[in-house]
Amino acid sequence: MPLLKTIDPNPTSAPRENLPLPERLISGNPEFKTWAQDVARGEMIHTGIWEATPGVTRSIKGETFEFCHILSGVVEITPEGGDPVVYKAGDSFVMKPGFIGVWKTIETVRKIYVTVMA
Repeated sequence: MPLLKTIDPNPTSAPRENLPLPERLISGNPEFKTWAQDVARGEMIHTGIWEATPGVTRSIKGETFEFCHILSGVVEITPEGGDPVVYKAGDSFVMKPGFIGVWKTIETVRKIYVTVMA
């Protein structure tokens, strides 16, 4: 297994497609696509590309740490009890374990993600 992995921001393989869980959907009809590109440390660390169409959902990280780098689109994330923050292409952020908030996709977003599960 190589110890260096390049993440392809425009994968040509078929993505896994899904919808938000009904209990997490707030508004709209967002659709999600995931191109998983790497798994490490058993199943603890996942890396890939994720895309979402406009809509609003609840984001609940549980015990998962997630790093995101926005490749395209615009999102507004509002932490529970906090102020909204807008992220667009070129921005990076982290959602730490225990994060709960609202994820609003304003323009279809594509991001690189790295998740680490406890």
